Amino acid sequence: MPTGNAFRWRDADAYLFDIDGTLLLSPDRTHRYALHRALLEVYGLETTIDGIAYHGKTDPGILRAAAARAGIAPGVIDQSMADALDVVRRYAAEKAERFRPNVLPGIREVLDLLRNAGKLLGVSSGNLESIGWIKLKSARLAEYFEFGCFADECELRVDIFRKGISEVRRRLGPDATVCFVGDTPDDVRAAQDVGGRIIAVGTGIFKVEDLAAHGPDATVTCCSELLAL
Repeated sequence: MPTGNAFRWRDADAYLFDIDGTLLLSPDRTHRYALHRALLEVYGLETTIDGIAYHGKTDPGILRAAAARAGIAPGVIDQSMADALDVVRRYAAEKAERFRPNVLPGIREVLDLLRNAGKLLGVSSGNLESIGWIKLKSARLAEYFEFGCFADECELRVDIFRKGISEVRRRLGPDATVCFVGDTPDDVRAAQDVGGRIIAVGTGIFKVEDLAAHGPDATVTCCSELLAL
């Protein structure tokens, strides 16, 4: 359902997609296990990310929340974060064949439509870069995207989205318009904070009405609905 009658979703110059819950779902849990391994190897924590509100968060942010919940001091978390992220990358690379993502409804059709219209396509994800591309390649979606902005150097989603805007305008010029596509309130807020448009899709854990309450430019239950707008 379009949130505002003036919003024409196909009119942006570039489209930046979130990965998890927007483009695909990963029932294999390999990414989750990589985070658990980092918590164990680096912080000595035999714990999981269960109970952490991780949807819409970045990999560094998830690790920080889990470590803080276990009582690790902020300074210790910061000091070891780079090592922890290296463990996440290493484990995911070693287990790359275990990633079995499912592409969500309408994604290929929307990506084909936008690519055929000459739009610039990228990803803006809270994943670490190497993990994001493993998922996209496993789902046979990587070929659609010309670049990605990830969480390797950005713990906050808004900073990832800001990098996305900057990269689009570096490629297309300072007046290029950007539309983000995401499945969480964090996606909506980050897009609004950086001056982009945002389509919220209800293919993650958040209901359409919950996403609509944050004022995205459009809200749909899945990307298939965009084809009819």
